[in-house]
Amino acid sequence: MPDTKKLFIKTYGCQMNVYDSERMAETLGAEGYVVTEVAEEADMVLLNTCHIREKASEKLYSDLGRLRPLKQAKPDLKIGVAGCVAQAEGEEILRRMPLVDLVVGPQSYHRLPGMMEDIAKGKKAVDTDFPAEDKFDHLPERKVLRGPSAFLTVQEGCDKFCAFCVVPYTRGAEVSRPVARLLGEARALVEKGVREITLLGQNVNAYHGAGEDGAWGLARLVRALAKIDGLERIRYTTSHPNDMEDDLIAAHGEEAKLMPYLHLPVQSGSDRILKAMNRKHTRDQYFRLVERIRAARPDILLSSDFIVGFPGESDADFADTMDLIRQVGFGAAFSFKYSARPGTPAAEKTPVEAEVADARLQELQALITSQQRAAQEAMVGREVAVLYEKAGRLPGQMVGKSDHLHAVHVTDPSARVGDLVRVRITSSAPNSLAGLRIAAETVS
Repeated sequence: MPDTKKLFIKTYGCQMNVYDSERMAETLGAEGYVVTEVAEEADMVLLNTCHIREKASEKLYSDLGRLRPLKQAKPDLKIGVAGCVAQAEGEEILRRMPLVDLVVGPQSYHRLPGMMEDIAKGKKAVDTDFPAEDKFDHLPERKVLRGPSAFLTVQEGCDKFCAFCVVPYTRGAEVSRPVARLLGEARALVEKGVREITLLGQNVNAYHGAGEDGAWGLARLVRALAKIDGLERIRYTTSHPNDMEDDLIAAHGEEAKLMPYLHLPVQSGSDRILKAMNRKHTRDQYFRLVERIRAARPDILLSSDFIVGFPGESDADFADTMDLIRQVGFGAAFSFKYSARPGTPAAEKTPVEAEVADARLQELQALITSQQRAAQEAMVGREVAVLYEKAGRLPGQMVGKSDHLHAVHVTDPSARVGDLVRVRITSSAPNSLAGLRIAAETVS
């Protein structure tokens, strides 16, 4: 075995990046690295970046600046930048920050072992290709880093080209992984103790993977996964309204293992802004889609994404967004003030004044917060299933997720991580629920 070295990874952004960080840790594990939670004791620091949110590059360079004293104190420390900012900026990162040894894009990190050989020889290593080979063919066997829940990437890239989004440029075109490999990977995760799998993709419900009898959609994949003994829960994210096909909507009402939670980004409630964003759907189409989903699964909890201050957004456009939120009713949402991403069509347009966008964001977030709290308070008195993921802060306390993805803490001294139990919700806090276990036995 190679000499053991310590790896510190900081992950920015979405669940896709969390998954990629896990896979990079496993890849470097084969090179003798073990993960540490303390950057100061690491032999390598890897920053896995996201390019979606405001000032992504600035945040990266700020973090790199904070690593400079550590690099000076430990000259042998290796520093790498991965993810979408790495893909977008490539060698510019090395030019601006010479302390960086390695830059690798999200489609190239399976090549990390060879890149590590280069930097061990004193070379700088940059790989931001979109390689012809499938990176998943070259990654090591999955390990379990997140307890009883695991991510499984089924689809990558995006062909939608929303006017505000860099994903098509940093992650590439939509690609779906073959069915057999996904089922095999899922079974292997379950054998290691995983009870809940979240299927990932930039547009996960655009999944059309190759099966023995032709292309499978996401609904068919979910139904096949549901047949795996020991896999108790299935989720997926992030979805696009235009890819919610009939069979997937039906699966929400027919597959008990498919959890009643759906993240369905809409971005705006204004038809004019939706068109400018190149979303290719209208507010009315979103309303009708929500109706169909709730008809199939009445207790489903919906979350969404919203961008305020998109170029050209008027007071009337913002009012349409607020109206959509009131009509739909969301259990959670992610909301952001528009920030221009270099190379996207919207970046060439004049943004809304910052003060106006800030005020709109605060108003929208206040409405979303009120809906989130109402959704949580409506859970009080109900019985839910909770999958314990970790010990809580108090003695004998366990923390897990409900079917609706609410964080729930329960006093349960005899419980173990991975138990799936019935809980009666007793109270609601701003970001979590409290409950009592109502039976000694686990759900399954």
